[in-house]
Amino acid sequence: MPPAGAPRTLALAQLANSVGDGAYYVTSALYFTHVVGLSPAAVGLGLTIAWAVGSVVGVPVGRVADRCGPRGTAVVLALATGAVVASFLVIRSFVLFLAAATLYAIAQSGLAAARQALLAGLVAPAERTGVLAHLQATLNAGLAVGAALGGIALHLGTQGAYLTVFALDAAGFVVCAVVLLRLPAVAPVPAARGGGLAVLRDRPYAVVTLLNAVLLLRMPLLSLGIPLWVTERTQAPQWLVSALFVLNTLAVTFLQVRTARRVTGLATAARAVRHSGLIMLVACAVFALSGARMSPWVAGAVLVCGAVLFVAAEMLQSAGSWQIGFDLAPPGRVGEYQGFFGTGVTVARTLGPLLLTALLVTWGTPGWLLLGGLFLAASYATGPAARLAERSRLSGTARSGHSGMTPPPVGTRRARETERRRAARRERCAH
Repeated sequence: MPPAGAPRTLALAQLANSVGDGAYYVTSALYFTHVVGLSPAAVGLGLTIAWAVGSVVGVPVGRVADRCGPRGTAVVLALATGAVVASFLVIRSFVLFLAAATLYAIAQSGLAAARQALLAGLVAPAERTGVLAHLQATLNAGLAVGAALGGIALHLGTQGAYLTVFALDAAGFVVCAVVLLRLPAVAPVPAARGGGLAVLRDRPYAVVTLLNAVLLLRMPLLSLGIPLWVTERTQAPQWLVSALFVLNTLAVTFLQVRTARRVTGLATAARAVRHSGLIMLVACAVFALSGARMSPWVAGAVLVCGAVLFVAAEMLQSAGSWQIGFDLAPPGRVGEYQGFFGTGVTVARTLGPLLLTALLVTWGTPGWLLLGGLFLAASYATGPAARLAERSRLSGTARSGHSGMTPPPVGTRRARETERRRAARRERCAH
C-alpha cells in the first residue's frame, strides 16, 4: 500500500472499482452475446466506435476537471460510469448498447484524466511516479480478484450470474466516488489566456503521445497477440495462455513499485523507456523462437522466458511514460493534457488487433522481429521528443513572462509601453 494520506485514499478508490472491472472484463463479451443477444461482430463494432468517441471527448472532459476542480469532476464521472454499467442490465438492442457503450467510454476516459489531475494537485511532483506505481499495483491486484469472481460467473453460465457481475461493477464505482470524497478538494484553475484546448496546438506533446501509443501496443499484444501466437503457431499447451496472464499480473502487482523508484525525472524516465524498448526487442525474438519445431514443454519454457522479459519491459515503459506525461503538462492543464496523453491507450487497443494479427499470425517470425524493431525505434525516439517538448514548453513560458498560460501583470505591460515611448522620444531628440 502507498503512504497514508492522499496516495492511500487514491489507491483505495482504485481498488474499489478495479475488482468489479476485472469481473466485467472477463464476462462482458459473453454477456453481450449470450444474454443481450448481439452478434460478436456487432459487439466489436460497437465497442470500437464507443472507444473512438470516448478518446476524443476525454480531452475536453479533462479540461473540465481543470476548470471545475478534479475531485468533484472525478466523483461525478465515477457515479456516471456506475449508472451506465447498471444500464447494461436492462439493455437488449444494438442502438441502446452503442449509446451506453459510448457513454461508458466517455466517462471512463474522463475519469482517468480527472484522477490524474487530482493526483497532480495532491502529490508533490517528485512523488507522482511512485504513487502511480502503487496505483498500478493496486489496479492489477483488484483486476486479479475480479477476474476470479468473473470466472465463477462464467462457470455458472447463468443470466443471474452475469447480472450479478455487472451489478458488482456498478456498485464498485459508487464506492469509488464515496472514497474520492474523502480527499481534500483541489482548487480549480481559472480560464487561461487564449482559451480552447491548448494541447491540440502543442505539436511536440502530440509527437510524444503518438510514440507512447506505439509503445502501448504491448497491451493488445498481451491480451490478443500472444494468445493467438500460442494457440496458432506453437506446440505449447493452450492453458499456458492463462498462466502467462497470471504471471504478468502478479509481477506488476509486486514489482511495479520497486521498478518505478528508478524514475525521478525526465532524464531517468527517457532512460527507462529506452531500456524497455531494448528488452522488448529481445522478448519479441524469444517469442518468435517458440514457434520453431520443439516439444510442447520446451516451447512453454521459451514462452515463459519471453513473458518475463515482456513484463520487465512493460514496467519500465509504464514508469517512464507516467513521468513524461506529467512533467510535460503545463501547470493548470494537467487534466486536459492527461486526457490527451491517455488517447494512446485507445489508439493502441483500436489499431493493435489488426496490426498484431497481420504481423504475428500471418507473418510469423519476421513479424515478431518487425514488431520488436518498432518498439525499439519508438522507445529511442521518445527521449529526444520529450526534450523537444520540454524546450517548447519552457520557451512558451519565457515568452509569456509569467506561467506560460496567463498574461503578465497589467502593470508590467504598462511599464514596458511607457519605457518604449520614452526611448522613442530620446531617439527623436538625438536626431
